[in-house]
Amino acid sequence: MFKAIVVAVAFTLASTPGLAQHGAHGHLFAYSKDLKWGDTPTLPGAKLAVIEGPLNEAVPFTMRIRFPANYRIAPHFHSAIEHVTVISGEFAMGMGEKFDAAKLVTLKAGDVGIMQPKTAHFAATTVPTEVQVHGVGPWTLTFVNPADDPRKK
Repeated sequence: MFKAIVVAVAFTLASTPGLAQHGAHGHLFAYSKDLKWGDTPTLPGAKLAVIEGPLNEAVPFTMRIRFPANYRIAPHFHSAIEHVTVISGEFAMGMGEKFDAAKLVTLKAGDVGIMQPKTAHFAATTVPTEVQVHGVGPWTLTFVNPADDPRKK
């Protein structure tokens, strides 16, 4: 059983102006040059842009996250499935309740990782990296060890 703290990531499409909707069917065309990047308290130092959402509702979501080089994400899990596509750089992911660099598997641009709900995992970068995360909400981030919650540091 996990001892955990739940961190809801709540952003809305309204917070990302510049996304163009075209056509009568609600099609969305998101141009990377128009994404609005902001800070997130759950991943300090990283930047986040929500393409569709909100993440806290039972609807599809898509977001991008930019990480600096040598970034580390402590073991955590999500309430919903997480599809991670590496846009640029390298994103290393590992499974387990404790960060173990020996368990990291490196994904490069174009590679995809699919993390099942409530499955503990961790991640790291060695170079600046951008990933796209999508799934169906509600989507939360829960740290396995509450002391790893970056908002408490």
